[in-house]
Amino acid sequence: MSRKKKTTWPSRQGYYGEFGGRFVPETLMTPLMELNTVYQEIKKDKAFQKEFHEYLRTFVGRPTPLMYAKRLSEAVGRGRIYLKREDLCHTGAHKINNALGQALVAKRLGKTRVIAETGAGQHGVATATAAAFLGLPCDVYMGEEDIRRQSPNVLRMKYLGARVIPVTSGTKTLKDAINDAMRDWVTNVRTTHYIIGSVVGPHPYPAMVRDFQSVIGKEARKQILKEEGCLPNYVVACVGGGSNSMGIFHPFYKDSSVRLIGVEPAGRGLHTQRHAASLIKGEVGVFHGARSYVLQDSHGQIRGTESISAGLDYPGVGPEHSFLKDSGRAEYVGATDKMALDGFQLLCRTEGIIGALEPSHAIGYLKTLAKRLKKNDIVIVNLSGRGDKDMPILVEALKV
Repeated sequence: MSRKKKTTWPSRQGYYGEFGGRFVPETLMTPLMELNTVYQEIKKDKAFQKEFHEYLRTFVGRPTPLMYAKRLSEAVGRGRIYLKREDLCHTGAHKINNALGQALVAKRLGKTRVIAETGAGQHGVATATAAAFLGLPCDVYMGEEDIRRQSPNVLRMKYLGARVIPVTSGTKTLKDAINDAMRDWVTNVRTTHYIIGSVVGPHPYPAMVRDFQSVIGKEARKQILKEEGCLPNYVVACVGGGSNSMGIFHPFYKDSSVRLIGVEPAGRGLHTQRHAASLIKGEVGVFHGARSYVLQDSHGQIRGTESISAGLDYPGVGPEHSFLKDSGRAEYVGATDKMALDGFQLLCRTEGIIGALEPSHAIGYLKTLAKRLKKNDIVIVNLSGRGDKDMPILVEALKV
């Protein structure tokens, strides 16, 4: 197994090559620098790390299993497919890893309130859960369209004591929820910590979220070595903003024999404009405080997106993913809504697992990947969440 590549860390200014940085109002520079100082401290603080990892064990339910999907492997036709079961985390997705870590950071900063944005609702539920666990008031911004699509998660957030604030501007989806959360943070920065849910936004958020989510890849790497005695040939994960994929990719970064594949939402097709594939079809620009690949028109305005998955319906992506694309370390492909629905049904019927629509994109891509696989190639897919939240969408889409 080769580990020749040097791990990419952001520069002091938060850049991954040309991507990243801090493009924010002056009001936010001081809290971002304060956050970065604390972030650098907690990485070396044994007491913080002990508390965080103890909560991951006793509250989140880590480590999550790495499961050999025998019948899924047979249905795909080639390769030995393993599923990293983040759907078994408390709250039903990987989002709790980061939400819990940042809620602890908020306490360290002396903040008395947390806010979050959410698309599919999983980050909102995770933040509301962490806030309730640690005794922090919580407000969650959610696009009106996503509230309609993800009603089960809206109820969960409310039961957990969070206030869900509808966002009625723009496309009424994730990007607009982030806009409103940013405005709240600017106004209430002295008392409030903004728990960003993905590897997006100004430095240090992309690196901090990646580090909290890297527990996924660290576990998977150790588990596959124990199970197979070798590293996987491929690691596959869906990419919206990119937290679940970066969480599993990063610990494999130096393993040059392991191919990293991110699956973006191709919506109605990459030949249309009805998709959310920022890395495949986007251009370099500045969005939500960082330089990255974004979907924009000829005037530099952010384009509308479309995906059956609310959690992937975002016109940008984390700056480290942009770096991985341009450096060639990771490959990014698309899966349409139809492929995601096929992947969802395939996983249900072969393994008895109702996965979320987000990782269903990665499952749906497996039959395309199979054309490149050797018979015994090992593939790890990050099953980043469960599908309870998607039932209203699935009822409409599949008409079962």
